[in-house]
Amino acid sequence: MTSVTPPILNTQTDQITVTKAAAEAIQGLLAERDLEGYALRLYIAGSSCSGYQYSMALDKDISETDARFSHHGVEVIVDPVTLEYVRGSTIDYVEDPFRGSGFNIENPNETSSCGCGNSHAHEEEHSCGCGAQ
Repeated sequence: MTSVTPPILNTQTDQITVTKAAAEAIQGLLAERDLEGYALRLYIAGSSCSGYQYSMALDKDISETDARFSHHGVEVIVDPVTLEYVRGSTIDYVEDPFRGSGFNIENPNETSSCGCGNSHAHEEEHSCGCGAQ
């Protein structure tokens, strides 16, 4: 079986950006777990009270239909369905004294998000089940 490497996309409309802080955190995880040849997969994990939930995983199984993006030495892969919802997003790593440290996805396509920060809507008709709007 021959492996096909999908092209790395660099168009403004498709671009998924990784900040330097996020790239350093991802590289640290890859090195800590000795995962050479892995990429960060961004995907929609399901829906919740206010819309879709994003998730990320370290993955080495890249499909020929996956979009690929590379920033600061880190490769990000996104399946075609997820890409429709996350075009133009930025993955960052933040350290918050109240919430702790972790990855944050800034998506310009979102119209609302859950007050607890766990789900995001792409249509204005969603409200959050946790009581936030």
